[in-house]
Amino acid sequence: MTTKFEIEQRIVQRIKTVYDPEIPVNIYDLGLIYEINVSDDLDVVITMTLTAPNCPAVDFILEDVHQKVESIEGVKSVKIDLTFEPEWNRDMMSEEALLELGFL
Repeated sequence: MTTKFEIEQRIVQRIKTVYDPEIPVNIYDLGLIYEINVSDDLDVVITMTLTAPNCPAVDFILEDVHQKVESIEGVKSVKIDLTFEPEWNRDMMSEEALLELGFL
């Protein structure tokens, strides 16, 4: 049987394949994923944000996250909570993302 921890690891791996079409860094390393909750029943709730509230790729990004996480074996359901609190800023990016974008 798959554990919650294993599911969380797979979710992170899968989310790292989702990109904002305008930025060459995945949304996980950009710091757009605030929280991943996996219930005992393997229902998943992802709290995330975007780089800007008026992001033109919002529908694409949310659908990509939903489809990729939902396709993980064992995941029962996926809900995405989009929030802008706290507002995203570049301090939330991983070192890899900062390096890729030339900020380091």
